[in-house]
Amino acid sequence: MHAQVSPWYTHAAQRLAATPAHALSPPRRMQWGIHPGLGPGAEILGPDLRRRCVLELGCGPGHHVAHLAKHHEARVTGVDLVGLQIRRARSHYGHIEGATFAAGHALRHLQGNGQSFDAIYSVFGAVGLVAPELLLAAISRRLAPGGVLAFSVPYPARAGRHPCTDDRPREDYVTMPDRTRLPIARWEFDARRWSAHLARTGLRLTAALELRHPRRDPWPTTLLITARKR
Repeated sequence: MHAQVSPWYTHAAQRLAATPAHALSPPRRMQWGIHPGLGPGAEILGPDLRRRCVLELGCGPGHHVAHLAKHHEARVTGVDLVGLQIRRARSHYGHIEGATFAAGHALRHLQGNGQSFDAIYSVFGAVGLVAPELLLAAISRRLAPGGVLAFSVPYPARAGRHPCTDDRPREDYVTMPDRTRLPIARWEFDARRWSAHLARTGLRLTAALELRHPRRDPWPTTLLITARKR
């Protein structure tokens, strides 16, 4: 019997096979949704990120980490479950001052790290893919007072789907670069349920934005949540 390969490892391996990793220039803008230029940028993490400690949960190939380190002079750590993604990120952006990458599970990284962060964020990353009652509590413990949490997740009512009516995950799919789809478990909450989960851990919801391309999308594709540590 063969161990099941993580969909996220498969995704990273296909990306690397199609485009070998090499040094890149950081993106000029931070993206929270699936369409470039739609919605806010890095400003939702704070008005001045210079020398601020920032953590990304599920950094993938490191584009957001590199942007914040290069263009906002933040000290950013990107964590990803897949070591292959971290190798990609270091190949792309290891030359960027202030950008650090670490392989590991988001929850275990938070629980094993005593560092305090000014902002923590996830762009279609760990938030929504790890039990919220555990992950949000761990995030809250690592945020400095007044610190910001921001995360984007697939819009829970996209394509005829409906938000979860309880706190259990449900089956979703992630599309591979070769267009095949592999199953994953995802918590798909609306803003009200996210707000309740945040409040239980000492985080206050400050905004819930629905991102939709006005010409391409018949419904929102992304829910962007921001919260602040009390």
